Amino acid sequence: MKIDNLPFGTTDWSKIEPTEHPGVTGKAFWRTCKFGDVRVRMVEYTPGYLADHWCVKGHFLLCLEGELHTELEDGRTFVLKPGMSYQVADNAEPHRSSTEVGARLFIVD
Repeated sequence: MKIDNLPFGTTDWSKIEPTEHPGVTGKAFWRTCKFGDVRVRMVEYTPGYLADHWCVKGHFLLCLEGELHTELEDGRTFVLKPGMSYQVADNAEPHRSSTEVGARLFIVD
């Protein structure tokens, strides 16, 4: 990722309208900002959320609240708690998210 031609700015996430994205179960609510080619999101998963797809997009993801379970297509699983993050490249390792208790995330991709 290269960040070019971006002046200093602030974001009040509470003023960005969320969009709803249903999973197999539960829902995700995204508050999204685009800065050139960089997408930045504040994402909230409801309790019981399970993603409806295997994602191949690269991300930097920070867990702010709750607990996030990330499953890789090869069967490995990881649990993120507040203050933990993961990073993965585009098209590197398909992954999907779930949570029993809900989670709030900050994601850059």
